[in-house]
Amino acid sequence: MKKNSRIFWICQIAGWLSYALAIVFFAYVLERQPSDIFLKRIMMSVVLGILTTSILRFAIIQNNLRPPTPSSKWWRIFLLVLSFSVIYSFISASFIEILRLYEPRGAAKGIKNEFVLSISEIILKWNGGRVAKRFLFGLIFDTPIILVWISIYILWHYIEFTNSEAINKIKLESLIKELELKTIKSQINPHFIFNALNSIRALVDEDPKRARQAITELSNILRSSIQADKIEITSLEKELAIVKDYLALEFIRFADRLKIVYEIEAPSLQNQLPPMMLQTLVENAIKHGLGKQPGDCIIKIISKIENNKHVLKVVNTGILQPAENDGFGLQSTKERLNILYGGEALFEIYQCETNQVTAKLIIPIH
Repeated sequence: MKKNSRIFWICQIAGWLSYALAIVFFAYVLERQPSDIFLKRIMMSVVLGILTTSILRFAIIQNNLRPPTPSSKWWRIFLLVLSFSVIYSFISASFIEILRLYEPRGAAKGIKNEFVLSISEIILKWNGGRVAKRFLFGLIFDTPIILVWISIYILWHYIEFTNSEAINKIKLESLIKELELKTIKSQINPHFIFNALNSIRALVDEDPKRARQAITELSNILRSSIQADKIEITSLEKELAIVKDYLALEFIRFADRLKIVYEIEAPSLQNQLPPMMLQTLVENAIKHGLGKQPGDCIIKIISKIENNKHVLKVVNTGILQPAENDGFGLQSTKERLNILYGGEALFEIYQCETNQVTAKLIIPIH
C-alpha cells in the first residue's frame, strides 16, 4: 500500500510538471517569451491540479470506485469528474481574479503585492460577468485535462489488475508444480512407496489378485500427482477416486487399525476443487492419526453443500499438535485457496472433540 502511494505521488507530481513544461515549451515555440504573469498562472494551475486530482483520487477510493469498476458504477465516476472539473475551473478563475493574474490594461500595470480584492469585489466581478466568463472558458479548456488525468489513472489500475491476475496465475502454476514435486518426493520415500511396495510384495504369494489391484492403485496415484500441474481444478468425484486408491494401499499396511467412513452427498460430487487437495488432507490425517498414535484410527470424509458453498471435511482420530499447521501440505492448501478464490474460500484445522481432529475446507460454488 505504501509503495502504491509513493508511486502515485511520483507520477502525480511528474505528470503535472510535465504538463507545465509542455505549455511553456509551446509558448516559446509558437508565440513569444512567456511573461511573468503567464508563468505564475502555469504554476498556479499545477498546484491546483495536483491538489484537485489528489482529492479526486481520495473520493474515488472512499466511494469504492477504484478500477476495475463495475459498469453499474461508471456514472458515479462521471459525476465525480464533472464535479471536480467545475471546482477546478471555479477556483482557478477566482484565484486569477484575486491575484490579478491577467495582463493589465490602461494604467493598471503589473500585479500588486497584497490582496487588493475583497470578497465583495469578487462578487461584483462575478455579477459583472468577467469572472464568470473566465470560469466558463476555463471549464471548456481545463475539463479535458481532468479527463486525461482520470483516463491515465483508470488505465494504470486496469494494467495493474491485469498484471496482478497474471502474477497470481503464474504463482498458482508454480505452487502446483511445487506441490507435485513434494508429493512425488513424499511418495518415493519410505513413508509411502517403500511401504506400499513391501505390502504388495507380501501379497504376491498370498493374494496375487489383490497384489495386481494394488499395483494399479499405486500407478493411478503416481499418474494423478504427475498430471496435477496441468489442471487448476477437478471434480470431487475424480479426486475421491484417487483418494480411495490411496486409502486402499494404506489399508494393506494398517489392516484392522484403519477404518474409513464416507459421508458424501451425491450433488457435491460434481463440485470443483483444486487437484490433490483432498488427498493432502487425507495424507495429513493418516500421518498424524495412525502414524503417531497407537490403536485404531477412524478417518471420516464428509462432503456436503451448505449455503451455496461446498463444505469438505476430513475427520481423524488423534490429538492436534501446534506444529501440524506449519507443514508444507497444509500451507500449500491455504496458499492455493487464497490464489484461486481470494477471501471466499476457507480452510481450518482444529480439535473438534477430545480425540478427534477436523480439517475443514469451504469452497464457493460459482
